[in-house]
Amino acid sequence: MKTTFKKTNILLLGILILLVGCGKKSGEATEANDGKGTKIIETGELAAIDTRSIIMQHYGRYWYQMKIIGILKHGSIVQEGDSIIQLDATEIKKYIIDRESQLETQRAVLEKIQVNQSNRESDLELTLNSELASYNLKKLELESTRFESERTKKIKQLEFEQAKISLKKVKEQKDLNKTIAADELKIEKIKLIQLQNEIKSAYDILPSLTIRSPISGIFQIEKNRRTGEMIKIGDELYGGNTIANVPDLTWMKVNTCISENDFLKIKLGQKVIVRLDALPKVTFEGKINYIGKLCHLKDEKSHQKIFDVEVKLLKPDERLKPGMTVSCEYIKD
Repeated sequence: MKTTFKKTNILLLGILILLVGCGKKSGEATEANDGKGTKIIETGELAAIDTRSIIMQHYGRYWYQMKIIGILKHGSIVQEGDSIIQLDATEIKKYIIDRESQLETQRAVLEKIQVNQSNRESDLELTLNSELASYNLKKLELESTRFESERTKKIKQLEFEQAKISLKKVKEQKDLNKTIAADELKIEKIKLIQLQNEIKSAYDILPSLTIRSPISGIFQIEKNRRTGEMIKIGDELYGGNTIANVPDLTWMKVNTCISENDFLKIKLGQKVIVRLDALPKVTFEGKINYIGKLCHLKDEKSHQKIFDVEVKLLKPDERLKPGMTVSCEYIKD
């Protein structure tokens, strides 16, 4: 009986140990004892230190979205300056043709206005000369009436005043016409310059429709926000949408974390041993490059609180690719 009770206790103890071992939450730091003390191991994901996003520009005030007519294959290796995306230039070219036609019309309008103004100026000049001659004549006639009757003097005086008023009116009209002509010419020249600037701006856009890689790396296409599928030829995207990313794979980092209980056990510059899940026996040296200042839940389903940590790998290696899962072993000094 005692033997049976003893066996039962041993069995219950074994089950309890097994349950405790299985009860450890997934994603928590693994702690191992290497004889020198407990070491901390966390999982993480590789990312490129230098990643450039290719964002759809705003191409002027007339084109709110652009169609993709050419795009490099996802995952292609690119060099700085390589063509990676081609946007459709059809609408911009149509705009240029339309504006160039308007420009020719505006030049003709401006030329016609200048001719009309010149003719008007000549006419007013002739009128002014005529009125000036009439004024001088009436003045001489008035001066020659010194020995005439008062009635004749009065008539000549009135004729002279009338000539004087007419001359003044023509002069004012000539000055006013000069001001109006200058303003009219200024407005038409502004229209001409505006059309020239619009055409130049449109021509300047054309080279930028061939999007080139800002750095060397791997070309990664983003998903279309509307369809949820990878962006492809024929898609029309609005300005501000991210089209692709180009990470430079020379220098890599690990986006990982540390439990709030182990937060005080690490520091900036601390050595880290990184292992790829795909190559667990190969180690890569790294150091802590950033430690988050805020504590947060690891994910929505977890109650574990963590701090974000960034580990910089000290040597480049072609085997390291963005998105690969790794483990980080924090080494105590």
